[in-house]
Amino acid sequence: MDAFRLDDFPMRTHDTIRYADTDRQGHVNNAVFATFLETGRVALLYDADAAPAGATGEFVIARLDLAFRAELRWPGRVEIGTGVASLGRSSVALTQALFQDGRCAASARTTIVLIDTATRRATPLAPAARDWLGRWRVSAASDGAEGAEDSRPEQS
Repeated sequence: MDAFRLDDFPMRTHDTIRYADTDRQGHVNNAVFATFLETGRVALLYDADAAPAGATGEFVIARLDLAFRAELRWPGRVEIGTGVASLGRSSVALTQALFQDGRCAASARTTIVLIDTATRRATPLAPAARDWLGRWRVSAASDGAEGAEDSRPEQS
């Protein structure tokens, strides 16, 4: 049984698996998993109504821990779950998971940092951004913490 369920994530989106995403083995190439995770992060962080980065900020990745759990196959669709695991002064830890046909194919924990666009240095999250990001929190059970430690793929 998967430790992750799509319903555990407050932000859910999807992406289409393209034929070009596959590799020589016929499954989705490992590098594309990071692209699918990006789709989920963008859906959360670049919401036009909230703009948590503000007018002078942008988010950059400081760390990405990705645990591969199963193959993704073409053709199809990948469902992406995203949530906020924790908030720091200028950083946000996200937990994410990728699903195909209800099966968790990968889980990840990503630390992103808000930087000032001009200085390229970390800058504190504004109170409004903290409040908005706090609405997307996930429970401790689905925060992705075990993803880096238990990265064994599913057995079929």
